[in-house]
Amino acid sequence: MEKMEQLRAFLKISPDDPFLKHALALEHIKIGEDEPARQLFMEILKLDPLYTGTYYHLARLLERAGERDSAISCYKKGMTASKEKGDQHAYNELQAAYEDLIY
Repeated sequence: MEKMEQLRAFLKISPDDPFLKHALALEHIKIGEDEPARQLFMEILKLDPLYTGTYYHLARLLERAGERDSAISCYKKGMTASKEKGDQHAYNELQAAYEDLIY
């Protein structure tokens, strides 16, 4: 919990920092709190649609929640964003997870 409190304190200083929001979302996932993580991931993508790492984690969360179609859509959006950003590594990870889900 200390790490979460530190991240929240940093977010008070930089409330729109996608890295901090992403890190906090991952901490929520670690303790089984998917809904706050989901909200943070959605905020990140509103602020920065090219923050490609978020798509993977959000899509995985959606898969766990049984929201297959939403997860597929999220993977596709992430692949598009990764291409636009020129992030081949993120694209490959998203594509592999997408293909695992649909095949």
